[in-house]
Amino acid sequence: MFKKLYLLIVLFLLSGTSAFCAAGAQSDGGNEGKVSKYEKGHKLVLSGKYLEKKANKFLRKGNTKKAKKNLSKAKDKYEKAFKLLLEANKENPNNPDTLNYLGFTSRKLDNFEEAEKYYLSGLSIKPNHERINQYLGELYLNTDRKDKAIEQLNILKSCNCKEYDQLNDLIEGKIVSKY
Repeated sequence: MFKKLYLLIVLFLLSGTSAFCAAGAQSDGGNEGKVSKYEKGHKLVLSGKYLEKKANKFLRKGNTKKAKKNLSKAKDKYEKAFKLLLEANKENPNNPDTLNYLGFTSRKLDNFEEAEKYYLSGLSIKPNHERINQYLGELYLNTDRKDKAIEQLNILKSCNCKEYDQLNDLIEGKIVSKY
């Protein structure tokens, strides 16, 4: 009899603890499973970058058909990301990270003027944003404005960051832009 009572108490406590934990897990109103538009857009950007890397590998191997297919898929990812990031920017305006990715996706879609506007907007909020400064420098290189790219490099000079090294190597011609 005592064993049954003990077992019932243990089961009751265990089920109560797991119910308490489950209730505690939804302390944010049950939104923990929702992914923001920014996060979805960011994931699409990363997926697009991956596809571009894959395309470059195919190009090095001489497989232009697979390279074109991957570049087409990357472009689709960037288009979808751009739309999501626009929505994210409406919901949470003037976030430098969102503006950075709006600039990045615009640049990847060959909308260089638009990309520059987003990058400059992001820098007006956070002038030392390392990634925006790097990407804006890359944009300037892509649009034959090396002097402006060097200005962006000078902003990054004291950051002791990979963005400085990457932009510097691009300017010096040591590497070709991955993105």
